[in-house]
Amino acid sequence: MSVVVVGLNHRTVPLDLLERMTVAESLLPKVLADLTSREHITEAVVLSTCNRIEVYAFAEKFHGGYQDIREFFEDTSHVPPEEFSDHLTCLYDGDAARHLFAVASGLDSAVIGEHEILGQVRTSWETGAAEGTVGPVLNPLFRHALEVGKRVRTETAISRNITSVSQAAVAMAKERLGGLEGRRVLVVGAGEMGEGLARALHGGGVSEILVANRTWERAVDVAARLGGVAVRLDELPRHLAEVDVLLTSTGASSVILEHGDLDAVVSLRGGRDILIVDIAVPRDVDPAAAELDGVTLLDMDDLRAFAEVGLAERRREITAVQAIVDAELNRYVDESTARSVAPIVAALRARGNQVSSGELDRLVGRLGELDDRQREVVEAIAAGIVGKLLHEPTIRLKDAAGTARGERLAEALRDLFDL
Repeated sequence: MSVVVVGLNHRTVPLDLLERMTVAESLLPKVLADLTSREHITEAVVLSTCNRIEVYAFAEKFHGGYQDIREFFEDTSHVPPEEFSDHLTCLYDGDAARHLFAVASGLDSAVIGEHEILGQVRTSWETGAAEGTVGPVLNPLFRHALEVGKRVRTETAISRNITSVSQAAVAMAKERLGGLEGRRVLVVGAGEMGEGLARALHGGGVSEILVANRTWERAVDVAARLGGVAVRLDELPRHLAEVDVLLTSTGASSVILEHGDLDAVVSLRGGRDILIVDIAVPRDVDPAAAELDGVTLLDMDDLRAFAEVGLAERRREITAVQAIVDAELNRYVDESTARSVAPIVAALRARGNQVSSGELDRLVGRLGELDDRQREVVEAIAAGIVGKLLHEPTIRLKDAAGTARGERLAEALRDLFDL
């Protein structure tokens, strides 16, 4: 049995393919049920963000689990396997755990050290727990990953300065425009990422922040807390004709602003340019809108290039983070090993104690009348013999746990002692 991670991320595939493969949050219950109904998968968590779509699973057989997940991607995205199979990342056991720890630490993000990914890892785990698709293997793995992510951010400076995709998006807009002072900005989407955009703008000298969202109450709440103004989503064209910057990150499964929508807006702007930063995956804005005069359209590819420029400041922290990940991986493997052999060790000792107690009960008549002290001595002798006999098999089983030899020893003990 193996813990496996199979998926795609911003390092392995272009944005246009990644956005076709992502899974909407509303579909997670359905896809988790789909995954765990497949032949080789017992537990599953899906991590779908603007940077990645990854399936973490406990598989009865490694190759069978990989095949099940590859077919899941094909069935869910309707993308032919020949378009994505060669791009899939596939890791198992220790390498899968190391990868998750690195992801939770922000090492595998477009913005190195970003803090949003830690919440996304937690949410994906909690969703799996709510849907009953995580159990004794993935639960401790994800719990440990969150501990690693918190430790990294406490003990290193990896999250200093720009610490989120939202902050990076605002910083990129600021660089492009030479500052945001006096600018009017429209934020579309008031989820975690959209609120992060509005929060990054707050207090930055912009003249006005407008917040639009599919759910009006959410837009009002975010706008009120951050000194902005809530606007209706169906009034976007009017507001787009007036603002200087559009920042968008919704959870929509398809484009919400087509080329034609923005073409009509451009004609109303009187020749004034507009900067659009679209960090949604899938994208909110039709990429063809970049061809319009007066429109500058930036997306996650541009943000990754922007973030790469600032990476030098944090590069020295990466070594410290990797050292923490390695140490935590060793701790996780040790704890997992102990958990994996604990049931059979307990069963073996219980069987030894059962035999010892049965023999004492059978022979009590031949021992004559024993007072309490004498009986304690006899029971201690019997328990000591059982303990010494089982000590070496137990040690060897623990030392070999997690290996093919360990599996053979465990199976032999089950057969020999009828466990």
